[in-house]
Amino acid sequence: MTAETSPPPSPDTDPGRRERKRQQTLDHLAATAFRLFEAHGFEAVTMEQVAAEADVAKGTLYNHFPVKEALLAHLLHSELAGDIPRLRAAIEAAPDFAARMTCLLHASADWSARHRTYLVHYLRFRLANAVTPPTTTDAKSARSGLDQVFEALIRQGQASGELRADLPPAQLAQMFQFLYLSALLRWVAAPDSDLRAEFDATLHVFLHGLIATPDHNPTRGKA
Repeated sequence: MTAETSPPPSPDTDPGRRERKRQQTLDHLAATAFRLFEAHGFEAVTMEQVAAEADVAKGTLYNHFPVKEALLAHLLHSELAGDIPRLRAAIEAAPDFAARMTCLLHASADWSARHRTYLVHYLRFRLANAVTPPTTTDAKSARSGLDQVFEALIRQGQASGELRADLPPAQLAQMFQFLYLSALLRWVAAPDSDLRAEFDATLHVFLHGLIATPDHNPTRGKA
């Protein structure tokens, strides 16, 4: 049988179709879990309840999501993946690296405020997977995609001459990612704090370091 007369791949052998079906399963499980979280609270919901509500075997659920924090992360990451393209025009319209990163961080602050109830659980999961090699499937699912946006903006800043170019963009993005997560942790622990201000301080330290300047050294000049 020639290639021209070969039958199309069946659903079981078509890699693209298999991946789409897998993604639909992940989305269904995460959406079901989130409905239960909203109705009963994150702590009260069990993986067994999620499997029953989603009408899947417990083994199927655990095969895709080993813990319920992973279900939450999948849902939040999917939402972020939809939001980032809508931000692209505003980010690209900003005049320089600092302004572009500020636009992204302030949008992230607003997003975080809407999801504050779940951020403690989400951040615990993120930090537990922070050192997992990014080539593994579990590590990829544990990342929000913001690290890739940070890396792209840093690469753009290096190309324009705004940022130092002696370190790879991926390395700098990873450094900034941990500063970003630290700011989120501080904000979660301090209910009255301003996350935009936390992110502004984080970006300033990333860009300028800890070297004191006249404007940021109140002890300078005192006897």
